[in-house]
Amino acid sequence: MSNENQLTAQARDRVGKGAARALRKENMVPAVIYGDKKPPLSIALPVKEMTLKIRAGGFMTNILTIDVDGTSHNVLPKDYQLHPVSDRVLHVDLLRVSSKTQVTVEVPVHFDNEDICPGLKAGGVLNVVRHTVEVNCPANSIPESFHIDLAPFDLGDSINISSVDLPADVVPTITDRDFTIATIATPAGLRSDDAAEEEDDTPPETEVINQKSEDE
Repeated sequence: MSNENQLTAQARDRVGKGAARALRKENMVPAVIYGDKKPPLSIALPVKEMTLKIRAGGFMTNILTIDVDGTSHNVLPKDYQLHPVSDRVLHVDLLRVSSKTQVTVEVPVHFDNEDICPGLKAGGVLNVVRHTVEVNCPANSIPESFHIDLAPFDLGDSINISSVDLPADVVPTITDRDFTIATIATPAGLRSDDAAEEEDDTPPETEVINQKSEDE
């Protein structure tokens, strides 16, 4: 594991709102490590390091090694709280993991080759239905992201989960259908132009004139 995913924390003797406020004044973030059939462990982490990790992206899908008084804990961030105004990190929940731990995480989706996608070059719009895909997988093999190649897709195409090359041990939580991740949508203006062209190509209806014979 890289050094950038290793942190040093302090054990907390006191919990509660008062203790948490005191920690934040010291530029520390209250956090708790739980799971793996062990008692919860209350800790404090440096606010600067936690802020940088959260803003760097991928925070919820990266395993961290946290040293607490000489004992290392492998953890996966499960939740964090930010101040509604200042965006300061207020609290972090961390799940203990091992090589046998199965986790449920949301993996971000990235789209490649937009510049050569036939549908986008024709004026279509990439309509992203899911920016992340929720999967079950081992904690030690969480994908950082999923990449979808847009090169084969044209106007009106749907991009489904079957278009994603998933590792064998990574399974979507939705298993009953080939769900949609994105579509190559036709803009309303382009649809109107197409409809107008079709209308222009339609032959005019034959006008039927009923004429009375001179004998009537």
